[in-house]
Amino acid sequence: MANTKSAIKAARKAVRLTTRNAGVKTRLKTLHKKLNSAIAAKDAAASKAAAIEYVSAMSKAVKSGVVHQNAASRAKARTAKILFAK
Repeated sequence: MANTKSAIKAARKAVRLTTRNAGVKTRLKTLHKKLNSAIAAKDAAASKAAAIEYVSAMSKAVKSGVVHQNAASRAKARTAKILFAK
């Protein structure tokens, strides 16, 4: 258990931030599944829209510190590679 005032506050923050991060990660997973299903259906318009939404959400997750920059770059590159494959 936390002993100092700063440790008590840090524990409160950890709970709040963990909850927020879990929601962001869940949204990213949902958007990724949506993108994969659109690509599997070979629907170009839906794939492009889903890719834009996924990449945007990934960038926002990086900005808030939920996802590491390199992990997001890798995910975006893979998305682009699949989307623009001929």
